[in-house]
Amino acid sequence: MGIKAADVKKLRDKTGAGMLDCKNALAKADGDFDKAEKILKELGLAAAAKRSGRATNQGRVFTKITESKAVILEIGCETDFVARNADFIALGNDLTATILNKNITTITEELETAVKEAISTIKENMSIKRFKVIDITANDLVVDYIHGEGSIGILLKLTTDKPEILQKEEVKTFAFDCALHIAAFNPQYLSRDDVPADYVNEQKEIFLAQAKNLGRPEKVLEGIVKGKLNKHFSEICFLDQPFVKDDKQSVAKVMSAVAKEAGGSLAIGGFVYYKVGSEE
Repeated sequence: MGIKAADVKKLRDKTGAGMLDCKNALAKADGDFDKAEKILKELGLAAAAKRSGRATNQGRVFTKITESKAVILEIGCETDFVARNADFIALGNDLTATILNKNITTITEELETAVKEAISTIKENMSIKRFKVIDITANDLVVDYIHGEGSIGILLKLTTDKPEILQKEEVKTFAFDCALHIAAFNPQYLSRDDVPADYVNEQKEIFLAQAKNLGRPEKVLEGIVKGKLNKHFSEICFLDQPFVKDDKQSVAKVMSAVAKEAGGSLAIGGFVYYKVGSEE
């Protein structure tokens, strides 16, 4: 069957493999994109996991935090010029305030009307892409981080059994550094417990095929697969990743040390990563 150039490019963009390798993989998979991706992984020609995160338009990410709630919002527009426009920024700030003040959880007519009114002023098409609201209790500390001019936005929740330690500077600093870390490394999961079983099984198959392709003896295959899987978890799971401010330690180990110093327990209650134009 004929392989479309567009499919080859799409596979290359997702995996980082060469054009010819992508074309051959698609041919071997009879054009099945997922099968071709797996073939490239088994041959060691593609990353075991690569988030696309490819920008498809312009826009900006906004965040707002109150005592009881936090929101992260992405608004899309046609040009980066408008994304820096003062009226566009004011629109984002107004919408985040409205969402929190009125406990809005889905895109409503009120929000869409506000965008339409802004379009008539700014003279460019705009739309609310997505937003998420996080509840905050006395045991939570939620921090935000906006990268650059709003191209990436983060919300991170830190929880504890002793609310008083959330006021300590070392805890606040750790929380902010975690948000910075997420912006830099974009973990797919919080911990390895959150990784779907079918995904783990697929990776095991891929790593096993890679080891066999290298001619490794049967008796060491299990150990090789386990080692590769642990390394993969350290790439895609936030708590397993090397900490942004100390790559000799994992995020989990640094959090444990900060909690001990602060005199209480700490846990990551969740995070949200938004990148402008991302399809995820």
